[in-house]
Amino acid sequence: MAGVRFWREFDTRYRMLATRCSQCGLVYFPPRTVCRKCRRRSVGKMEKVPLPSQGTVLSYSVVHQGQKGFDAQVPYVMAIIEFEGGVTVLGQVVDCDPEDVGIGMEVKPVFRRVREEGEAGVIHYGYKFAPPCFPVCQDESLASPE
Repeated sequence: MAGVRFWREFDTRYRMLATRCSQCGLVYFPPRTVCRKCRRRSVGKMEKVPLPSQGTVLSYSVVHQGQKGFDAQVPYVMAIIEFEGGVTVLGQVVDCDPEDVGIGMEVKPVFRRVREEGEAGVIHYGYKFAPPCFPVCQDESLASPE
């Protein structure tokens, strides 16, 4: 069971961690061990940094014909998300209608089911992006007493 624990506790599994070069300040996602600008001078000098909790849709495309394994999810949106500092990440936008997605839309990273592998039922999880939403208490009986 040690393998399962390692997988579950791997620090980039549930948090979007990037690396920043301490020589030039460039930030990379997914994390890198060597800066592409500083090269050898950056070895051992890349530090882990969390990505901001929100990003902005830089560009997007609505997928109407998904590849094998994703065809049941159509239509869905794939977008390039830009985080503060210029880091860009490609990911699926969920929890909203495809026609509601637009350039400049704010999104947050969420950890979701990506797909199920064959009849064995192995489930793969990963990052997707959703619009930030704040639950509002609609039912007065659920509101806190004054």
